[in-house]
Amino acid sequence: MKKSASYKPQGHQTRGKTARNRLRRSDIFLLLTQGALIRMRDDADTRSFYVDLGYGFEPFTTLETAERLRIQNPDLSVLGVEIDPERVAAAKPFEDDQTFFRLGGFNLPLQNNESARLIRAFNVLRQYDEAEWREPIEQLGLQLIPGGMLLEGTSNPTGSVWTANVIRRSSIPPYQVIRDGFVFSTNFHMGFEPDLFQPVLTKNYIHRMIPGELIHTFMERWKTAFRNQSPMRSFGLRALFCSAAAELENAGYHIDMRPQLLRRGFLYWRFRDL
Repeated sequence: MKKSASYKPQGHQTRGKTARNRLRRSDIFLLLTQGALIRMRDDADTRSFYVDLGYGFEPFTTLETAERLRIQNPDLSVLGVEIDPERVAAAKPFEDDQTFFRLGGFNLPLQNNESARLIRAFNVLRQYDEAEWREPIEQLGLQLIPGGMLLEGTSNPTGSVWTANVIRRSSIPPYQVIRDGFVFSTNFHMGFEPDLFQPVLTKNYIHRMIPGELIHTFMERWKTAFRNQSPMRSFGLRALFCSAAAELENAGYHIDMRPQLLRRGFLYWRFRDL
């Protein structure tokens, strides 16, 4: 439905602080795992966006992502969404025929011929209470096309370490919103050990590092794998990262074992709605 003049963005304003290339690794992850969605072509009378929700004071992350993803699809439409009118106004001069900036919130400012194929919401929900996390996730997920994906995450200030929920809208009726997996990302500049990720766990997990919780059990098993595979350190941190991932896979966790992910520091733990 077309947004009316009474449209009110839903959500809270973020601090808006970001840095150039902070979310570069999220772009790499999308390029490695979501090629089909990125390359999907629009019909003549429709537009399906990659949406960067909450890009901050300056539109750098949106513009950088547009440049990177258009390596795979030069015609990809990109929409930056901010709840702060001043941030939107500052970004408007950077618009072109394929790149747009609009005032909006979790209720995305999409017109009646528009949809979202991919949504990134990084460092947006971290400021919310844990009890408030699920509703915007569901709301965003239902605005995806069937088969579309939401990457909702938290990063450190430089983007060298982050974690993210992978949320999908099912491609078959009734097109439910499902939790597809969880990603841990590091460029190894801060070393590597599982504890490195605890400070940047997403809002649904940051307070769940207690015995009996899913994330706590996973992290403890990863720490065990890290210790068991420590002799691989002599071959470098990437080799240790890959070996620990293989032990997790052998222990029954569904880890995406593609070398192009693991060697780049992405541990993609796959699961369904829990």
